[in-house]
Amino acid sequence: MRLEQADDGVYLGAAVQFELPSLVEEVLDKGIAIYFVAEAELFQERWYWTDRKVAQVQRHMRLAYQPLTRRWRLNVSPLPITGAVGMGISLNQNFDTLSDALDAIKRIGRLRLGDVAEIGDEPLHQVTFRFRLDTSQLPRPFQIGVVGLADWNISAERTARLALEKQR
Repeated sequence: MRLEQADDGVYLGAAVQFELPSLVEEVLDKGIAIYFVAEAELFQERWYWTDRKVAQVQRHMRLAYQPLTRRWRLNVSPLPITGAVGMGISLNQNFDTLSDALDAIKRIGRLRLGDVAEIGDEPLHQVTFRFRLDTSQLPRPFQIGVVGLADWNISAERTARLALEKQR
């Protein structure tokens, strides 16, 4: 994880490492989309009370295989991607291979946490980052079959005190 200060705000960059289970790859090959969610929270430490949440942001990613074009499509949106909602303000990318698409998902770049004035100029900030496969967005038959299967449990969480680096 890396916290960076730019002229227009504070951004978080992160890298996630995971391998896609074969069961999930089979579902993708059949043309069923899977969804990932990356979340970040920034806290201000207080000695007299619990830490105060200064910023919170989410990034939703939808990965789907397009059988007609034999390409992988990745949609990235700040809102949950459900039907037409969330697709209007999303970034769409196409990839030739699944590994290229997964590499793009694993690199979380420039996740905007907020303005510098809102976050403050403290030297260290407490950041909690979560990444997970969102099974609640799968079609209903898959949601029922997913319960208790370890193949569908892709998640990572990390909390760290990060220094705010100036953008180069």
